[in-house]
Order: sequence, then structure tokens, then C-alpha cells
Amino acid sequence: MADRADGVIDGVFTAAGIDSCGKLGDVPAKDWERVVHVNLLGTVAVIRSALPYLKSSGGRIVTCASTLGINAVSDATAYCASKFGVVGFSRALAAELAGEVGVTTLIPGGMYTSFFDGRDEQYMPPPEAKLNEPANVAETVVFALSQPAGCEVRELVVCSSTESSWP
Repeated sequence: MADRADGVIDGVFTAAGIDSCGKLGDVPAKDWERVVHVNLLGTVAVIRSALPYLKSSGGRIVTCASTLGINAVSDATAYCASKFGVVGFSRALAAELAGEVGVTTLIPGGMYTSFFDGRDEQYMPPPEAKLNEPANVAETVVFALSQPAGCEVRELVVCSSTESSWP
């Protein structure tokens, strides 16, 4: 990553998000662990690799959690655990890097993406659900990454005005 950027990284956005829906006892352990590995540990791995460059540039990090990282629901234990983990990791990292690297936690609600593709009907948003457009959420990421030095946006909850998973 840094090689392609001539050794300079000013900002990182971690947007990993997969799920394996179902009750804890019904989701195979390897699927459950994969969700945590991708969503939480993948976030950590990307930031860990970019951190020396971000410290050099006084850069910024935006992690992507979810409204299900602050509000748990049934049949999403792996996803909720991983995204609660991203929230906790991001808050701790913000404290650790205060004054060196900015850290923002993005907490988006449901979006019109392929995230819901291929799910059983019971795990799909209802037809009347109003989800957020990815472009709207992307604007908030740019906003967080473009703050002046010394100004931090610690958390951003971005969802449709009728989001059912918030609060």
C-alpha cells in the first residue's frame, strides 16, 4: 500500500463487512470466526500496516463499524460482536494516538449495497426499508478525513432518517 503511495499515507478508511446470519448454535464456527476475522481483525491489520506512515504524515483513520456495533439484534451475533469490537478498538486507538493520528469511527446504518445479496428472506431488509445511498456515506468519510489539524470527529452515525436499527 505505501509502496504505491511513494511511502506517504495521509488517510485510511477500513470498510470490511461480511456477515453469517443465524442463531449462534446454527452458524458453523468457521463461518462465525471468519466474520470476526474479516470485520475486526482485518480492520486492525490494515491500520497496523499503515500506522508508521500515518504517524509520519499526521494522517487520519476512519474505521467502519455499523449501527449493529452499538445496537445488537438476534441472529447476528458474529456481525454484532465484530462491529462492537471495531467500535471499542477505534475508541481505544483514538486515545492511544491522540495528538498524532486522527481516528474517526463511522457507524453507518443499512446501505444499498451487495451486502444483503444472497441472504435468506428473513435476513433481508423489508421492501419498504429506506436504506442509505453509499455516496451519502462516502461524503461523511471525506468530511472526517478532511478536518484541519487539531480537530477530531470521533464518531459519525450516518443512517436513513427512518433507519430501523438505530437507536
